[in-house]
Amino acid sequence: MRKMKHDNGDLSFRFGHDEIVIHKRYAALSMVNDLMIGLWFLIGSFCFFYEGATLIVGTWLFVIGSAQLLIRPGIRLARSIHLNHLPSNGTQDF
Repeated sequence: MRKMKHDNGDLSFRFGHDEIVIHKRYAALSMVNDLMIGLWFLIGSFCFFYEGATLIVGTWLFVIGSAQLLIRPGIRLARSIHLNHLPSNGTQDF
C-alpha cells in the first residue's frame, strides 16, 4: 500500500493495480464521523433494552457518541482553517 497526496488536496492509496482516491478529505472525514455517531447511538439504544452489562455498554456508547458530536465542529473548523507549509526563503518571519 502506498499513500500519495495530490496537488489538489486529494489523497490516494495504491494497492497494486488498484487505487482508492479520497476527494475533499475533510468532507469525507466528517461523513465517517457522522456514520460512527449514528452507529454508536443505535447500538447504545438497543443495549438499553436489556439489564446488566449491556446497560453499561449502552451508556458508554452514548458517551462516545456525545464526544464525537463535539468533534464534528472541530472537523469543520479544520476544513475552514488549513495550515500550509511554505517553502523557506532563508529569512525568518515572526
